[in-house]
Amino acid sequence: MIKQFLEHLGKMTLMIKGAISKPENAKVYWIEFMEQCNDIGIRSLPIVLIISVFLGMVLTVQTAYQLVSPLVPKPVVASIVRDSAILELSPTVICVVLAGVVGSKIASELGNMRVSEQIDALEIMGINTRTYLVLPKIVAAMIMVPSLIIISIAVTIWGGYVAGMFSSILTEEQFKQGLIDGFLPYNLFFAIVKSFVFSLIISIIPSYYGYYVQGGALEIGRASTTSVVVSCILILLADYVLSILML
Repeated sequence: MIKQFLEHLGKMTLMIKGAISKPENAKVYWIEFMEQCNDIGIRSLPIVLIISVFLGMVLTVQTAYQLVSPLVPKPVVASIVRDSAILELSPTVICVVLAGVVGSKIASELGNMRVSEQIDALEIMGINTRTYLVLPKIVAAMIMVPSLIIISIAVTIWGGYVAGMFSSILTEEQFKQGLIDGFLPYNLFFAIVKSFVFSLIISIIPSYYGYYVQGGALEIGRASTTSVVVSCILILLADYVLSILML
């Protein structure tokens, strides 16, 4: 077990080391980078918006259900929705979803290129395949994932506002008061740090499993599934570690 872990860690380190090098053709790399930004960010936006809206709506209703007491002021519901969205729901839940959506695509894409010998052909042409295939994915994820998280936080809070209005849980003034009361900008900084760390996991782990896949279509599927499982576990582990260190 330890031997396998060290082997994977060593191969992943060598892959990242090989990826961090000067591009041969900046224009070609820019095109690949923009394509990855489109795949990771723009194409993932609809599912992020849908999940965020319902997260906010469900969180508002359930929080109000738990806090049914004349001693608890109504604006507290909005404060809980705000802090829950910023600290945990949007960064962690959305990144777990992205690990399945984006991670499986990256692993299967690179795995298919490896099995069909496209990566070998690029290396014969003198192209650093680690830099060309892996680096744009990592950089694009580091930019697009935090952007998606920021959007998710805003949409989650808006979804909570909509649920509060339609369910008559609290008024517009009460919701706005709850959003302002006790707000800590550090919480937003913590969410951004988490999203950066999670973006590295979402991009590096699937890239590793896809880049080094061996076999045929069956192995590509296994590598894709394994990358998603490992990414989700590492995201939850990183969430726990960052919470201890930063909170």
